[in-house]
Amino acid sequence: MASYQRLTATSGAEAVRLAAEYLRERIPLEVQSRDSHSVTLAGGDGTVTISAHSHGLETAVTVSTDQLRTSRIDMESQHYLNQLPYEPEDRQRR
Repeated sequence: MASYQRLTATSGAEAVRLAAEYLRERIPLEVQSRDSHSVTLAGGDGTVTISAHSHGLETAVTVSTDQLRTSRIDMESQHYLNQLPYEPEDRQRR
């Protein structure tokens, strides 16, 4: 029901790996499917799919959930996206 996107200097594979790690630390979620460009996580709070595609030096990271924008899974997904470095010199926040 909700979708968010962010451009980052992080590689696509790293963005997907970090998303799974980050969200599973904060919400009880299990990996439903995974490939080199995306991961789908699901649990009692809903389902979230993170996909990342690199375009030159930038990577477009998209997060889609099956919940409302005010849900816990949406809030944590938005928080994850805000942690990603925007430019190569930026550090990832944690």
